[in-house]
Amino acid sequence: MSQYRSGVSELDLIRRDHAHLWHPYTQMHTAPPPLAVNRGEGVYLYLEDGRRVLDGISSWWVNIHGHCHPKLNEALASQARTLEHVLFAGCTHRPAVELAEQLIEILPAGISRVFYSDNGSTAVEAALKMAYQYWQNRGESQRSTFIALQHAYHGDTVGAMSISADSPFTHPFSPLLFSVVRSHAPYCYRCPLSLNPASCSIDCLKDLERCLQSKGNEVAAVIIEPMLQGAGGMIVWPAEFLAGVRRLCHQYGTLLIADEVLTGFGRTGKMFACEHASVRPDIICLSKALTAGYLPMGVTATTERIYEAFLSDDRSKTFFHGHSYTANPLSCAVALASLELFRTENVLDRIAALERQLRTGLEPLTAFEHVGNVRVIGGVGIIEVVQDKQTREAGGYLDHNGPLLATEFLRRNLLLRPLGNVLYFMPPYVIAEKEVDWAIGQIREVLGS
Repeated sequence: MSQYRSGVSELDLIRRDHAHLWHPYTQMHTAPPPLAVNRGEGVYLYLEDGRRVLDGISSWWVNIHGHCHPKLNEALASQARTLEHVLFAGCTHRPAVELAEQLIEILPAGISRVFYSDNGSTAVEAALKMAYQYWQNRGESQRSTFIALQHAYHGDTVGAMSISADSPFTHPFSPLLFSVVRSHAPYCYRCPLSLNPASCSIDCLKDLERCLQSKGNEVAAVIIEPMLQGAGGMIVWPAEFLAGVRRLCHQYGTLLIADEVLTGFGRTGKMFACEHASVRPDIICLSKALTAGYLPMGVTATTERIYEAFLSDDRSKTFFHGHSYTANPLSCAVALASLELFRTENVLDRIAALERQLRTGLEPLTAFEHVGNVRVIGGVGIIEVVQDKQTREAGGYLDHNGPLLATEFLRRNLLLRPLGNVLYFMPPYVIAEKEVDWAIGQIREVLGS
């Protein structure tokens, strides 16, 4: 480890500077100090103390091709030598144009317009405002209500929190949030109707239909996290529920917003989760893996019909929404390089193999005393830990087992951050078979002890 002239090591400086930093979700007096990460390579993080830790959560779900991928590094460096940034109001540049064109080629058919922003929350905020103003511009101002699902999580800005379910993420800010209509989610392990998933007919979908019937033409949009609800508990859907949501939105003449901030770019085994039911949303939100974990960027993509509602000589119909770093050329360049890797390295085939390995390795853990449910989709393996398998009792996001499990896995050089009682493994797609086996072995040892 290098030394500064004062004789103080880099690690000592990092620890000292921690006193000035406010890290997310770490305000407990007993919280350990943050990991002092020196560099990353592939699926590993290398710490200042010499340890090598496997990144089992893709650095909060963003990294897909591994840390410091040579081709992504070169794309970023090459772009930096040409144009680092320019405002996107009244200006444009080739990386933004090319990225929009390539996204339109792979997004569900009918999505034809791309709006750039900064991250997942802002992609959702833009979608909400876009849907709301769409109806205003069409002269249907009564359509101002949003329908969202139980267990939803859509981000940490005010609009995104409003459509998220009440949780520790949102509860302190409840007086600031606007009200939404809440409908059942298909949480099969904890069925809201107490039905047996093996024999039900996606009956929870009837609650959404009831909401649409009762609100009539007041609904601006239904917003969902298709196939995998993330921070709300890593809830995996049956594809029939997703298809049913699309059918009901069409039947009742409202918009469907798909928040694919987590699920986009292969996480569920398809390029986009909506493909599991051949669904085309009216608006789709993308971020996280969009730039393969390199730089923040958000996309809100929509149809020509919605775009045209904002075309007018009446400037009041303009979509007045923008960010300083909208369409940042560096972000666009890395996103383009990431899409190139999908085309040249059989990434989706690699995810399919990872899914098979996760099923084989994790599903037997249901025999453990405190493992209530195991679910796998694409490159994500999920284990719901319970206090009692009969009652399915658990502590939710604030379950004390979450921090304890995270600490034990980190002691074993595996970075996992359970969502309370929900443990999940979501590595970069480049993880090798032997590395998956090792991680599953650590999970088996910890949960079986």
